[in-house]
Amino acid sequence: MQLIPQDPHIRPYLAADEVVDHGHPLVRETVAALWGATGDAYPYAEAAFEFVRDTIPHSADSGDPRVSWRASDVLRTRNGICHAKSHALVALLRARGIPAGFCYQRLTDDDGSNPAVHGLIALRLPGAAHWARQDPRGNRPGVDARFALDAERLAFPVRPELGEVDHPELYATPHPAVLAALRNSADRQELWRNLPTELPG
Repeated sequence: MQLIPQDPHIRPYLAADEVVDHGHPLVRETVAALWGATGDAYPYAEAAFEFVRDTIPHSADSGDPRVSWRASDVLRTRNGICHAKSHALVALLRARGIPAGFCYQRLTDDDGSNPAVHGLIALRLPGAAHWARQDPRGNRPGVDARFALDAERLAFPVRPELGEVDHPELYATPHPAVLAALRNSADRQELWRNLPTELPG
């Protein structure tokens, strides 16, 4: 889909902050290991995606009650929901100079109930003409997200007939409503109650 960057400049999509703390030693150590096995932007981006997708379980799948939100903490605890895993992947990409940001979907159950805001990322590789969405949520039966630049292979293609939505905005920092829920929840059970069901404007 055609994404709309919320900042016209590329620099914010490379920045470090409290969430995307890509100067943290654990992030840098992970980057060095992944880069050493690849050595080029494209295979590195794919390796970083697969690392986050496959080696950091989604806490809803693993049953882990801990809530992580800072990229380095996601890597340290090997735990997080979709939003937290997106924070980690963006940190790994930006640390190697690959612009990356945050985007969101509104998803529901199969009957259209229980809406939830799902987090994923988009990156722009050197020489690319467009941003490409990637979903590091983690695969399971019925979910098969893959790294792809031309044809999206997301965990959850939206179903408009159920009210599901691909939000076109690309954020340089996590959406404030999502980040507030992550930061203010003591455990995953509380987090489910705090996460927004719609993406506030």
